[in-house]
Amino acid sequence: MSRFYPVIPAGGSGTRLWPLSRQSSPKFLHRLGADERSLMQLTLARLGPLSPPEQTYVVCGPAHKMAIAEQIPSVPPRNLVVEPAGRNSGPAIALAAAIIHARDPEAVMGSFAADHLISVGDAFRAAVRTGIEVAATGRLVTIGVPPRYAETGYGYIEIGDELGIGAALAVRSFKEKPDLVTAQEYVEDGRHLWNAGMFVGRTADLLEDVRHHAPQIYERVQRVAESWHTDNAAAREILTEVWQDMPSISIDHAIVEQVAAQGRVATVPARMGWSDMGDWDTVAELGLAEGSRLAQPRDTLLLDSPGSFATSGTGRAVTVVGVPDVVVVETDTCILVVKRSEAQRVKDAVEAWKERGRDDLL
Repeated sequence: MSRFYPVIPAGGSGTRLWPLSRQSSPKFLHRLGADERSLMQLTLARLGPLSPPEQTYVVCGPAHKMAIAEQIPSVPPRNLVVEPAGRNSGPAIALAAAIIHARDPEAVMGSFAADHLISVGDAFRAAVRTGIEVAATGRLVTIGVPPRYAETGYGYIEIGDELGIGAALAVRSFKEKPDLVTAQEYVEDGRHLWNAGMFVGRTADLLEDVRHHAPQIYERVQRVAESWHTDNAAAREILTEVWQDMPSISIDHAIVEQVAAQGRVATVPARMGWSDMGDWDTVAELGLAEGSRLAQPRDTLLLDSPGSFATSGTGRAVTVVGVPDVVVVETDTCILVVKRSEAQRVKDAVEAWKERGRDDLL
């Protein structure tokens, strides 16, 4: 694994986990699991047996750089790649690939979000190791999750034939977030996996795909990478310059869909207890099924409220009586009460407060 370089994209503010997750303190900086560490710290620890912190890179925004550096001090400052502004995942991952490739032209990189929860670390690492082996054949490899239920909030991977390398399978196509009926069909047909948003590939292959399918991104990240390891201050100045007109596009739309159409994408299924912690309904389900996944006060009280979940960010007691299937979140400035079935609409509440000029709540 000496040439494996993990990349941890740490962007966004996690509006569906508002009011815990804010612009200044997104969800990956919070403890959302049974462990005392934040999601970011758990992500780094999970990757430790695969690659040392010195080979790990984090792509983040300027508002979170200091907090990230404090939480994961073992990652060298030069490995914190600070985007001047958010441009979606395409430029962020391409930039990391270019920087790593300039350091090690034989590198294999993996991209793993900072804000996911994985409870079976050994299964995760086994899948990544298989992915590294498959990547050596020139494929881009995703980590897929066998679906546990019909989820409309995730993308899906349609699988094909076995590749003869561990559990790796060919990818036929990627599916956008489906409606409920379609999602149920995906679960039942056994030919679809949840797309966990993780991938592994050789930097040389990845950059060649970026050069071919997204040349505007390629040219800009190459300019930054050329001096990143020799004159880092100059490289960061170039980064500020080229990011002004950098296209904003996801890595899926920039290259992955095109590479899949060429038959060069593979997937490794992994039963690793994965969750993207995407909304309060997901958090509540994990908490109810597996024990508390949030730092709740001992005197949080739920009476005759089946399926409900409550937490406090201040230590004040939260009591729910006779109200099933709700989530109550209390912080020092906000209180959220939401039906679990309406959890996806929390982001609408964030937009509504924004329209009212309440930036202090965002």
